[in-house]
Amino acid sequence: MKANKYSLLPLALGVMTACSDFGSINTDPTAANEEQIRVEYAINQSITEAQQNPEVAERCFVLNWMDAARYLDPNTGGGLTVGRHKDDWLANYYGHYSQWMSAITLAINTADSKMKGELTPHERLSIPNMKQVARIWRVYLISEFTDSFGVFPIASFQGQNPMFDSTKDVYYYMLKELKEASEAIDPKVEAKAEEKRCDRAYQFDYGNWTRYANSMRMRLAMRLSEVDPTKARSEFEAAVQGMNIITEAKYNLSIKEDKGWTALTGVLTREWNAMALSASVNNLMLGLGGIPSAELLKNASEQIRKKIKPEDYMGVYLEQHYTLQTDEPRRGFWFDGIPYSIDPRAYQLYMIPGDTTNARYCRYPSWNKKYSELRRKLLKDKNDTEGMELDATYTWSTAAPGSWGEKGGLNNHYDWAWSIPRLALDYRDSSNSRIFFASWESYFLIAEAALRGWTTPLTGKEAYELGIRHNFAYHHLESYVEQYLASETYNNVGTSVKWEHTEEPPATKSMSMVDGYTTEKKAYTYHYPVASQTLYGKSLNDQLTKIITQKYLANMPWLPLEAWNDRRRLGLPFFEVPASEEPIVTMPALKVGQFSPQQLTFYPQRMKFPSTLESNNPRGYKHAVDSYLAGKDEVLTPLWWAKK
Repeated sequence: MKANKYSLLPLALGVMTACSDFGSINTDPTAANEEQIRVEYAINQSITEAQQNPEVAERCFVLNWMDAARYLDPNTGGGLTVGRHKDDWLANYYGHYSQWMSAITLAINTADSKMKGELTPHERLSIPNMKQVARIWRVYLISEFTDSFGVFPIASFQGQNPMFDSTKDVYYYMLKELKEASEAIDPKVEAKAEEKRCDRAYQFDYGNWTRYANSMRMRLAMRLSEVDPTKARSEFEAAVQGMNIITEAKYNLSIKEDKGWTALTGVLTREWNAMALSASVNNLMLGLGGIPSAELLKNASEQIRKKIKPEDYMGVYLEQHYTLQTDEPRRGFWFDGIPYSIDPRAYQLYMIPGDTTNARYCRYPSWNKKYSELRRKLLKDKNDTEGMELDATYTWSTAAPGSWGEKGGLNNHYDWAWSIPRLALDYRDSSNSRIFFASWESYFLIAEAALRGWTTPLTGKEAYELGIRHNFAYHHLESYVEQYLASETYNNVGTSVKWEHTEEPPATKSMSMVDGYTTEKKAYTYHYPVASQTLYGKSLNDQLTKIITQKYLANMPWLPLEAWNDRRRLGLPFFEVPASEEPIVTMPALKVGQFSPQQLTFYPQRMKFPSTLESNNPRGYKHAVDSYLAGKDEVLTPLWWAKK
């Protein structure tokens, strides 16, 4: 049979002399016999390569997952937010993914084979455990693929082109694998030093792998909450029983990044990727927690502190240049300063434009000085190049994604990435660790389960507040957490922090503004979103909204796929509808001026299959699309577990 990486066939793996030799694993299969292949080497290969080298990370992690999750400004991103896709990006991820799955499948098969032969006393204990580690990691990889494309072939990587299975069958399979693997691990087995070097996640601490398996089981069980609640509850309760899950930072599954161009290079390192703050994230953060910027920026320069605006200030109204065809609450405005109050994590994650003396300020791309070009013109008309100038130095402004039409053509500012807060340097220079599962997610999952009435070891309030505390500790913000947890201040979309505070915001509030064309100060009536018109449709400030808002912010920037999953599952947190000054071809249901109420068809639901799958495995492709995707291999086709 002819090998084809797009058919999800296994790639041959050869012998390695050490775990650091992961580059040699894709060699002639005749170069190594079964005795020479080591289980831990194949595990290391899969975990390492799945970190996504810069080529893959940019195309998948950044321009698809982060774009769909609004973890970056879609105006400077990849287009999935408005239904667009790039076939070569998808093909790139698909091909590399096959290699990661091939390696982990080899680990499982090799373990099975070796356990039938003669083993040393240590191998009799370690190899069965390594097999369970491989099964657990394989589940993560399957979930990544399934949540991106919608289906997966469970019987893949066994030497033939398999048929795809339904999302439901894949989820049931993953939950079963996690249960069996976690129960089969012997946590008392001690790995040798040379074995530990082959596990970048936990150094073959089998107790930690058990914790991760149970935590993943919680995550995947919760995914079924809206479509299969009985299964979701039973799996979740079994996984959380005994709290043998990721409860502390020391148990987090994270992989240390490395410099250069390897699989371990940071996923956010491509200098031409702007990593600018999105309007969605900004609206969730503005006002949340009620802590004044004057306190959060007490060590900032006097020039920055002078730019902090009053609490009732909206900004500069420029309706001829900023879109109004969206339900983004600040539509039409450019913000010419620093907000009065904001979630404390905002200034940890993003840098204020122009704050170049800050060691964490990102000057990318390093080969030019665009980071210093913060004064930009607004054009009066298509021929007027001497229009109004805006200076973004020490400002905090974002804009809705979408089609800006003529207004976009007259506005040189809204999508100029360097005039928008951008992700801090330490997330971009390969000096960090990519998080796959953190303790705060465990607590937010427990909080949601408790809210649903499931049996949990903590109350919803206890778990919710622990999730926030753990994430604030990650950002070194412990000194603000008590004040934050007690806050009843609404963010821009009507959500507060305090668990007991579930009163809905008023429909409007009185604000002040500056007319950008006359400089006249005026009153302005701010409108909160209308709960019934949002995709969630129930409330702006109920406890589920609080949980998902906090989970979304806590997982930034490392878990965009999880953020997108929650958004598809629940319609939370609030995302503004893309602007539609002109029709968006890839989002035909969104008509000009008809952005309310929010609809599923206004948001991306999945990644399309690469065209190479249809050409190389037409039977499998047709079966997947016709049987499980309602006959539509489209970005807007909802998954089985998603909100309908």
